[in-house]
Amino acid sequence: MARSIVQISGHIIDSLILPKVLDLIINLGAEFEILEVQIGHRRADRSNARIQIEAASQTLLETVLAKVKEHGALPVDDQEEAAQLEAAPQDGIFPDHFYATTNLTTRVRVRDQWLDVALPEMDCGIRVDLAVMRAECVPIHRIKQNDLVVVGHRGVNIQPLERQVPREPFEFMSSSVSTEQPKALLIREIAESMKRTRRDNGRILVVAGPGLVHTGAARYLVELIDNDFVNVLFAGNGLAVHDIESALYGTSLGVYLDKKIRSSEGHEHHLWAINAIRKAGGIRQAVEQGLVQRGIFHSCIKKGVDFVLAGSIRDDGPLPDVVTDTLKAQDLMREKTRGVSVALMMATTLHAIATGNLLPATVKTVCVDINPAVVTKLTDRGTFQAIGLVTDVEPFLRELCRYCTGGDEHAAYT
Repeated sequence: MARSIVQISGHIIDSLILPKVLDLIINLGAEFEILEVQIGHRRADRSNARIQIEAASQTLLETVLAKVKEHGALPVDDQEEAAQLEAAPQDGIFPDHFYATTNLTTRVRVRDQWLDVALPEMDCGIRVDLAVMRAECVPIHRIKQNDLVVVGHRGVNIQPLERQVPREPFEFMSSSVSTEQPKALLIREIAESMKRTRRDNGRILVVAGPGLVHTGAARYLVELIDNDFVNVLFAGNGLAVHDIESALYGTSLGVYLDKKIRSSEGHEHHLWAINAIRKAGGIRQAVEQGLVQRGIFHSCIKKGVDFVLAGSIRDDGPLPDVVTDTLKAQDLMREKTRGVSVALMMATTLHAIATGNLLPATVKTVCVDINPAVVTKLTDRGTFQAIGLVTDVEPFLRELCRYCTGGDEHAAYT
């Protein structure tokens, strides 16, 4: 039998970290023995546990150790062991067996000291600069030949997410996906978190799909932007096109939003909108020229909200503002997520998952979609800090605006 003793500390009881570690050990086919456990007497106290893991083979033991490390359980023998560093063989290629990051706060041990890994992001490598003793997450396409990269799991320490003491209201039903949640209570708590973020000069990111326009919910996003509850907006060509189509022609996909009837020439409206913006030179130019006088992107320009429009193969046009190079779009999004405290993702599958991949686990993340599979995919991809709310985006945004701005009535999006 292969054996190892791991140690875990923190709020491991009320954050359910200890039972998660024990479940992982059993589910992976190994066994455990709790050698020591010290439970804090008060809520603010930290607890400690030492667990012996036994596995049928060294290979299985290494697999178990790698998984429990994601919850902060470190082998006792690893506490003072340095991380292994190897040089990248070429630009855009990591060394073999490089350490693949999570989005959790991480440290690496280099030259007898623990370095905090900057820019935490999942599915990256860890680059170490020995000259300045700095470690940071870096995506594979940005690694350069001879950059030093962490290889293996030795000397890497992951800090699991713990329940805050005192507990924050936002943690209600954290990491849950259900159609049965008391939505009004959760929406109010989301609004309170956004208010705190705005008060503390934090940054709020919104990721949105064109369904906001189709359902008539765009007016509520406009209200949030106008009241300084949005600092960054991520979307695709579709949201911008249909928002501008609505601003220019009053339709979305050719349907009049106020009358709920199709225009006789409505199938052409979104193409006309694209053409008009291309003729103007871009969205900002169209707003400054007075061509676009309302809508989501009109408010973004007027309020100085950063936005990134990432393109796809199915885009019509696209608009001049759309970034069609995937890696450039990803890097722009990565840059704009720095310093974000709250991320609100609504009615978009691919953009929600893509953004979730870029966010540290410390970012409060809300995913709203009528399709529960969207929320499930986001959490399955590793954004386990996300709260999932299964509902239509229009009533969600309407209620969120009511709590954020204090108004019971909202002007029509006209």
